[in-house]
Amino acid sequence: MEFLFTILAALILIVVLGLVSVIVFEAYRRSFNNAHVDAPAIFEDPKSLKQVPCPDIFDPAKKYLSLIIPAFNEEHRLPGALSETMNYLKKREAKDKSFSYEVLIVDDGSRDGTKRVAFDFVKKYGVDKVRAILLGKNHGKGEAIRKGMLHSRGELLLMLDADGATKVTDLEKLENQIHAVARKEHRGDSAACDTTFKISDIPIVVFGSRAHLEEKAIATRKWYRNFLMKGFHLVVLLTAGPGIRDTQCGFKMFTRSAARKLFTNIRLKRWCFDVELVFLCKWFRIPVLEVSVNWSEIPGSKVNLLSIPNMLWELALMSVGYRTQMWKINS
Repeated sequence: MEFLFTILAALILIVVLGLVSVIVFEAYRRSFNNAHVDAPAIFEDPKSLKQVPCPDIFDPAKKYLSLIIPAFNEEHRLPGALSETMNYLKKREAKDKSFSYEVLIVDDGSRDGTKRVAFDFVKKYGVDKVRAILLGKNHGKGEAIRKGMLHSRGELLLMLDADGATKVTDLEKLENQIHAVARKEHRGDSAACDTTFKISDIPIVVFGSRAHLEEKAIATRKWYRNFLMKGFHLVVLLTAGPGIRDTQCGFKMFTRSAARKLFTNIRLKRWCFDVELVFLCKWFRIPVLEVSVNWSEIPGSKVNLLSIPNMLWELALMSVGYRTQMWKINS
């Protein structure tokens, strides 16, 4: 019996050492992966089908607001969300002639009609208002948002989900918070009278939050999603530290300078990129605020029990990568 226990302990040790080795190796491999050169962004004009040069996050802002929508197999949910978004933006533009915007739909290698839906909106509103970036193959939500951020033209950049779970009108809550913090950061309230003041130059991040809905959500959400949420919150606390109650809401706004710092460094491509954003915000000392938003669960969520191993894998990579300083942060 003692011999069997010894063999079992040795096998467990080998498995653990093997897993640690794989994590360390993959973390090292990704230490140079923040360039993400394996997924070049392709911006196509739907009329000519020719590739158009993408703008760069280091270029001066040409729009006030950029909305980045990652889409993977969203043929059915995307049209409704896009229609609601465009209606809001058109009404706001009609009221305020200084308001300018763009919507970037990042097709993350969809296998359904997502590209067709995106191109329909590009044709309807024109490439100055709506653009579709094609990644060619599926890389993950984090990579899709990263690509949209790095090729946007806005002073303020908003990421939002393709399902329309959060009301697009709530972006004004995030926007107002950014302006309030920016005024304080830039010579107090006199910033509004300073012609040199640019909201895009002050790094600020605002997270939309569903934390106020948590009690109701627990009562109505499926058991495995509650289990996933609680376990994930614990792991996030251990990995990125306290401060943000809801890291996973897909409704976040960044100033251009904040997006430049964060999305040129981010390495995680899938579900846990939000946690890496929190870590990087703390590293750069970028102010992060949470604002409650209206949110409803839309059928068709891609989060399930199989998401747990992937999330734990990414968090392990992130923890090893940054704690061993293999993942260098470019300032």
